[in-house]
Amino acid sequence: MSIQNRLLLVYALIFSFVYFLSSLVVYILPRNQMIAQIDGDLYSLASELMTSNIEVGAGGIIRMPLPDDLATLKTASTFLVIANKDGESVVRSGNLAGYDAMLDPDGLRGTTEVYRLVPHEDTLLRVLTVPVFDGQQQLIGYIQVARLLDNFEIFSRVLSRALLISLGTAFASLIVLAMLTSTLFQPLEEIATAARQITRADDLSRRVPHSSRTDEIGELARAFNQTLERLDRLFRSQQRFLADVSHELRTPLTSVRGNLDLMSRFGSYDEESMAVIQDEIRRMSRLLDDLLLLARADTGGLPLHHEPVELDNVLIEVYRQVSRIEKPVTVELTDVDQVMIVGDEDRLKQLILNLVDNGIKYSQPGGTVKLSLAKDDSMAYLTVSDTGIGIPPEDLPHIFDRFYRVDKARSRGQGGSGLGLAIVKWVVQAHGGDIKVNSVVGEGTEFRITLPLYQPVRNLGNMNGNPGSAEVKTRPGLRGRGLSGPRRRNPPSHLKENE
Repeated sequence: MSIQNRLLLVYALIFSFVYFLSSLVVYILPRNQMIAQIDGDLYSLASELMTSNIEVGAGGIIRMPLPDDLATLKTASTFLVIANKDGESVVRSGNLAGYDAMLDPDGLRGTTEVYRLVPHEDTLLRVLTVPVFDGQQQLIGYIQVARLLDNFEIFSRVLSRALLISLGTAFASLIVLAMLTSTLFQPLEEIATAARQITRADDLSRRVPHSSRTDEIGELARAFNQTLERLDRLFRSQQRFLADVSHELRTPLTSVRGNLDLMSRFGSYDEESMAVIQDEIRRMSRLLDDLLLLARADTGGLPLHHEPVELDNVLIEVYRQVSRIEKPVTVELTDVDQVMIVGDEDRLKQLILNLVDNGIKYSQPGGTVKLSLAKDDSMAYLTVSDTGIGIPPEDLPHIFDRFYRVDKARSRGQGGSGLGLAIVKWVVQAHGGDIKVNSVVGEGTEFRITLPLYQPVRNLGNMNGNPGSAEVKTRPGLRGRGLSGPRRRNPPSHLKENE
């Protein structure tokens, strides 16, 4: 059963129960209240008669003085009959002239007062029968007082008709509700139809309708379209990933196989061919290592060591390492603040090396790659800039995608695989930071990384008996190294060499 039908069924059941309960209350409660009021009036009338002196004459004739208003009882809706113990009428009200029968013959059979509804022709009487006893508690007769229920019957009929009309209105409302529910669920059916068509056609570029609505259906359509967009992007990324991996692995394997064929054909050891083979094997090893790192990072299987790290020392160490390598560009270390963050020192070093290596690869001979480190009260700012070829604006949103290269032929010839910046972004995000890129074609590129500073834990309280004193907890070996002040330092003079 569909949700629409189940919803209609639930609505119908709830509505039927509420309608039945309310109708029962509306019909029974006023009816009982009206009858109770009539019974009270009849009982008062009978009590007034019972308080008078009652005598029994010869032949069982009952003598009972009646007030003038009860003797005549000219009202059209209230009646009085007094009968002996044999049920023979001896006194009746004036409005019963010509009527010789008892008002309620069946009520004369007991010795207790009885209220009964007695039909009479096309009307209904509410009759109270009260037995009358003498001083020796011997039954001497009966008093019957009654009232017409014309108004009560009229009320009951009107109420019944009103309930029937409301029942018809309720059914009409259910029909309208069914039509409205079908209309409301129509967009969901259209979304489901579009989703099935997308599944059958394997076309993730299509989108479901009704995404412009502002209600819950619109929210569902937008969420579904966002999911489709993400799946489409991931699917295309996977296709590109497989194609790039295949190409990246096929190229060095082809080179290795060609050189091995040459060596096998000539039957001699070729140092140049062996050097090419070793270079290609190293390139494949780097590629596989990077792929393994990213795969483990995606599955959460690559743990990070979170401990205080002096980022300025890591930057200087990377600068020293790069300075020992012969290269056609100059690497400069500009202003460096003393910065401590929480993170993995090896991954941070890998991050900086990848950015420096990227700047060197895309800079013309004689260009410059600059490194700097600054901070404010809560964040550290690592900047790596170059004077290289720059990145076109249309390529900026994709430079952190895996295997994405702005200049594919150039970077492949230089050994690049297109995974370095993807690793950089992952390391930055894993440390709770952010990375931004500014680039101008022909002028260069600047990578600016923002990382949260290490915040020491301060224990405030009674320290060494001195209230209000404080202690800053630092890593062993870092105390006394001048890391608490915000001063800026420049790199040592022997590190400012141009390579």
